[in-house]
Amino acid sequence: MIAALLCLAAALFAWPDPAALRRSRIAPRARSLRWSADLARPLPVAVVAAAVGALLSTPLVAALAAGCAALAARAWRARQGTARDEVRLRLLVAALAAMAADLRAGRPLEAAAVSAARGTGDDDLGRALLRAVRSSAAPSSARAGPESDALQRISAAVRLSTRTGASLADVVTAVEDDLRARQRHRLELRSAVAAPRASATLLAGLPVLGVAMGSGIGADPWHVLTETGTGQVLLVAGVGLEVAGVAWSNRLVARVSRPGAPTALP
Repeated sequence: MIAALLCLAAALFAWPDPAALRRSRIAPRARSLRWSADLARPLPVAVVAAAVGALLSTPLVAALAAGCAALAARAWRARQGTARDEVRLRLLVAALAAMAADLRAGRPLEAAAVSAARGTGDDDLGRALLRAVRSSAAPSSARAGPESDALQRISAAVRLSTRTGASLADVVTAVEDDLRARQRHRLELRSAVAAPRASATLLAGLPVLGVAMGSGIGADPWHVLTETGTGQVLLVAGVGLEVAGVAWSNRLVARVSRPGAPTALP
C-alpha cells in the first residue's frame, strides 16, 4: 500500500504541465512556418517558373509564369507570416499565463520571466519577453501589432511596479486576457470571411478549368493562346484581369478583416 502511494505521488510530481504541453506543440509550428516562408522567396520562384515556361512553351508564357509565380510566392509569404504571428501570439499568451502564476506563487520577477521565456519554445519571442521585463524604457518595435503592444505594456507594468510596488501579476493577467480577447475576435473574423475567400479561390480557378475543358473536347485552346497573335493578346489580357480580380478580392477581404471592421458581409 505504501509503495503504491509513493508511486502515485511520484507520478503526480512528474506529471507534465498541460500549458507546457500546449506550448511544446505550438512552437514547432512556428518554426515550420518560418522555414516555409523563407523557402518561398519571390525571385527564385520566378526564375524557376520562367525556366519551366521557356522549356515547355513560348517566351511570353515564360514571362507570364514568372510574374504570376512571384506574386503567388509573395502572397504565400504574407499568409505564412500572418499564421506565424498568430502562433507567436498564442505562445505569448501561454507564457504570460505561466508568468502570472509564478508571480502569484511568490517567485521573483527575473526567475518567472526566464521560466516563461524558456517555455515559449521560440528563441526570438523569449528574448523579446526578457527585454520587455528587463528594460528600463519602453521597447521599440518596427512592427506594430498585438505582440509588440503586449510587450510594451509588460515593460510599462514592470516599471510601474518597481516604482510604486503595485501588483505585477494583476497587470500581466490583464494583458493576457486582452490577448485572448483579440484571438477570439480574429477567429470570428476568419469565420466571417471564409465564404468570400472560398468564392474568390473558385472564381480564380475557372479559367484554368475552361482551358482544360477546351482541351478535352479537342479545341486546343492552349495552342490558340500561345501560338497566334490574337490569342497572345487575349492571354495577356486574361492574366492581367485575373491578377487584378484576385488582388481586388483580397483587398476587400483584408478591409473586412481589419480590427474594428464589421464582421457581417453583404
